[in-house]
Amino acid sequence: MSSKTRRAVLWISAPVVAFAIVGGFLNRVTAREETYQHLKIFDDVVGLITSNYVEKVDMDKVMDGAMSGLADSLDPDSAFLSPAEVKQLEGGGALPAGDVGIDLTRQYYLRVIAARDGSPAANAGLRTGDYVRAINDTPTRDMSVFQGMRLLRGAPGSKIKLTVFRGNSNDPHLVELTRDAVSGPDVTGRIAAPGVGYVRVAAIGPKTADQVKAQVADLTKAGASALIVDVRRTSGGAPDGGLAIARLFVGSGTLALKDTKGIGRETIAARSGDGSIALPTDVLIDTGTSGAAELFAAALAGNKRAGLVGEHTIGRAGQQKLIKLPDGSGLWLTTTRYFMPGGTSLHEQGLEPSVAVEEPAVEFGQPAPSADPVLDKALARVAAQKKAA
Repeated sequence: MSSKTRRAVLWISAPVVAFAIVGGFLNRVTAREETYQHLKIFDDVVGLITSNYVEKVDMDKVMDGAMSGLADSLDPDSAFLSPAEVKQLEGGGALPAGDVGIDLTRQYYLRVIAARDGSPAANAGLRTGDYVRAINDTPTRDMSVFQGMRLLRGAPGSKIKLTVFRGNSNDPHLVELTRDAVSGPDVTGRIAAPGVGYVRVAAIGPKTADQVKAQVADLTKAGASALIVDVRRTSGGAPDGGLAIARLFVGSGTLALKDTKGIGRETIAARSGDGSIALPTDVLIDTGTSGAAELFAAALAGNKRAGLVGEHTIGRAGQQKLIKLPDGSGLWLTTTRYFMPGGTSLHEQGLEPSVAVEEPAVEFGQPAPSADPVLDKALARVAAQKKAA
């Protein structure tokens, strides 16, 4: 390896070392030795590539790929950011108002966690679990969730094309969506059966807890003596928003545990005045239940305040922050994760339903079935509980 290349490798190795420190690999002597051993192998690999590869090596491209691979190996939300992406993030400017209403994770390609009720994506039939193989003809195989979510944004009225695969099908579906300022009520409600109030939480924001409280008050006046809260396909939102809703239902006990790198584990507990909603409650969950909605459901289930009906959730309960690197690039790194009240990790583990019910499969392009077996099961469960009381 030439001295120039070695200097480049050493320069690149500095952020890799920083990455290892942030990731927690150097918190013990043995781990530190193992990390430096891997860095030595990394140095050797770079030398072999530059000495033996048939064409002249673009070192910037190789190193960016290596950094992206390091971040991708952690969890779907962590990412390596280019200097341009770091500047965009640090600029603090709002993203374009136009959106298609989907939240993404990563599993080989970008994959839909959930489509917001009434959004362009939901209206086009996109569902939880769909693979987005390309965005505007750009393959997502090497695209981070961070990049994909930003590519989806644009001016309201502008169009975007997604290449979508569903299930095990090898047939691609080209979907053209028109970006819109995705809106609509976060919370709606109705009487679903005699004495049973149904509350749909479509999204979680700073005011959602107040909206849930108001909706439950209206349903109680209408005769509801039990509640079903539906957080299926509810993704995103700040963790505090989900915990704020949980405080309405849980009067005492631990709501969640929060573990932040460099700070340690903190207990988030109910406070005086919490638990104003006392009606018996079940919560509907599915594989599209993510983030703040998962924290809400976990808090109720962990305190035996509600049963969970539906499917296992995705396990996306972490928070990311930007860590800058010397060359202007950066790491969008998960530095906080949440645990269930009993101490089991929620992040990357998810919630197991009390009563498992699968959502019906839908062929691409076909309308969603009118029957809702998850809601029907919850209604039957409430009726049985009332009869036994």
